[in-house]
Amino acid sequence: MSGTVENILKEHSLRITKVRTQVLEFFEKKASALSHADIENEFDHEFDRVTLYRTLNSFLEKGLLHKVPDDSGIARFAICRTACNEHQHFDNHVHFKCEKCEKVECFHDIAIPPVALGDYEIHSANLLLQGICSDCK
Repeated sequence: MSGTVENILKEHSLRITKVRTQVLEFFEKKASALSHADIENEFDHEFDRVTLYRTLNSFLEKGLLHKVPDDSGIARFAICRTACNEHQHFDNHVHFKCEKCEKVECFHDIAIPPVALGDYEIHSANLLLQGICSDCK
């Protein structure tokens, strides 16, 4: 994703608001996937839970964020680094979760290998690898 936050919001047909601008800037600074709680803690309750939830959903629907699979049941989100839009996400890449610090990272350059399932039509795939990250080694 490139350009100013305001331009990115405009390109994705989203109104420019304080919460959207600040949340998108926060995601652009982070290398790991973030949960709703992570974002709430960052803004120290400057925005209410519902506003943050709606912001995340808007970003997801418009192709700014993608959901990251996680075995904990906590929804995590990461910024889309490809040309995603409201009609199609290109988030078919590997995710890694550290078993010590629980950080979840996207590896955008490592695609999930194609899987053939006969007559089945695959719409999306998730691959979550778990282990110890380089920071915790």
